[in-house]
Amino acid sequence: MVTLLDTAARQAARHPEKAKRPDTEMLRKPEWIRVKAPGSPVYRETQEIVRKHGLVTVCEEAGCPNIGECWSKKHATMMIMGEVCTRACAFCNVRTGLPTALDPNEPENVAKAVEKLGLEHVVITSVDRDDLADGGAQHFADVILAIRARNPRTTIEILTPDFLRKEGALEIVVAAKPDVFNHNLETVPSKYLTVRPGARYFHSIRLLQRVKEIDPQMFTKSGIMVGLGETRNEVLQLMDDLRIADVDFLTIGQYLQPTRKHHKVEKYVTPEEFKSYATIAKTKGFLLVSSSPLTRSSHHAGEDFAELRKARQARLGLA
Repeated sequence: MVTLLDTAARQAARHPEKAKRPDTEMLRKPEWIRVKAPGSPVYRETQEIVRKHGLVTVCEEAGCPNIGECWSKKHATMMIMGEVCTRACAFCNVRTGLPTALDPNEPENVAKAVEKLGLEHVVITSVDRDDLADGGAQHFADVILAIRARNPRTTIEILTPDFLRKEGALEIVVAAKPDVFNHNLETVPSKYLTVRPGARYFHSIRLLQRVKEIDPQMFTKSGIMVGLGETRNEVLQLMDDLRIADVDFLTIGQYLQPTRKHHKVEKYVTPEEFKSYATIAKTKGFLLVSSSPLTRSSHHAGEDFAELRKARQARLGLA
């Protein structure tokens, strides 16, 4: 994702909350993880559009390995509500701290950038905003509505926080009618205390289940990282939990350690293991599964949305 603020002016450490943690070992990346450095003309054009509209993208903020590929296709995932998160997950490269006030112009600026990039499908995500009464739910809705007004043919996928202890927040977002509602579990429940301490596994499962109760036609999606020390059986149980919540689409990707102060990579899962997870997940009933070392929630999101619709039609006998 892109940071469209003056990074040179920042003096504070990116992760002050992790400064006192002991350094962890950083395993050498295997060949199947390595990607080409970005820098194509279209990549730079995408970067300029993002900067011009004062946006933040998760592509840069989270250090996504697919940024070169995606930005060279003018695909960028917008990260709304600022670049500072109120939580300090052990895996995440997004800054932690006290966020600034919401930008009232952001919904329209995002909509303009979507138009300029010519996006047929856009992914909107955000930092956690535990400081806001509704967790930022209304701001999500405002962004969705602004995109719809300026880009009526663009389909919209959102990747939301968990809105923990924010009563009524989920309903506000679902009422804005995104095409895909994504909320990532990130890891198996046994790892939450160390990897995602501010979240609650079964709350996230219930959030996804509640989306389908409110709007049965809305596509739901969730993703996890592997390589954090989880067992195979834990991953399979997580699949079952998501299917009980009627989640349509599962993504599984390799966790990559941002710095020595972050949670270590316990294992680089092989491409063969990812294929095995995909096969099992499909037998469990997901409409779509993306499982590979470089899979990320918004990677190939537009193509995946088209496949989701086809898969639903086929299941309903409408293909």
